[in-house]
Amino acid sequence: HGTSAMHITAIVPAAGKGSRFAGAVKKQFIELNGLPVLSYTLRALAASDALAAMIIVVPPGEESIGRDALSLARVDVEAEVVPGGQERQDSVYNGLLRAKPDTDMVLIHDGVRPFVSREVILATLEAAKEWGAAVAAVPVTDTIKRVDADRLVVETPDRGQLWAVQTPQVFRYSLLMRAHLAVREHEIIATDDAALVERIGVRVKVVTGSYENLKITSEEDVPLAELILRRRLYR
Repeated sequence: HGTSAMHITAIVPAAGKGSRFAGAVKKQFIELNGLPVLSYTLRALAASDALAAMIIVVPPGEESIGRDALSLARVDVEAEVVPGGQERQDSVYNGLLRAKPDTDMVLIHDGVRPFVSREVILATLEAAKEWGAAVAAVPVTDTIKRVDADRLVVETPDRGQLWAVQTPQVFRYSLLMRAHLAVREHEIIATDDAALVERIGVRVKVVTGSYENLKITSEEDVPLAELILRRRLYR
């Protein structure tokens, strides 16, 4: 059965403080070719044609900037902008609370990953339907070292088993909600939603993402983002 039968809500955390940028503009609102990064991200998500709704989570007090980015994206999906929390997971939780009761699956996608493809979105959704939890990731190309507090190498894990995790991350709504409630009780902080789900003993399926699914986290990423954008415009 197709994705149409399921009610899928995207939660887009864009509440980052953006501290790695020199200017006053937060990274999710930085402009590429005259449009905020967040607008491109919302467009990419809407273009999957798989979503019933989008919930965009922005820093408290910046809802109007979020709504501007939403209107500039001109997407044909029911969407709302809500304030985030202290940590990324608090922001996602705020988004989960706003999801409609008939939501079957939630798709979490970083507001600063504007180049996610329709193929990756649909592949992650399909895997999550089968496994309950799925994340997009790419094989690590660098050799990774684990170090101790003195920055001395502890071990070099086998690169063949290492994947760099991206978003989208897709979960059955009830499952992700259960994971979030569990960590809230124990005040655990994780850097992604998959880690929360892993903590409650659920296995997460990895789907091959794309090296182009760039996360714009610092000013160095902007020229590369502009390059990807130009390539896409003239393809």
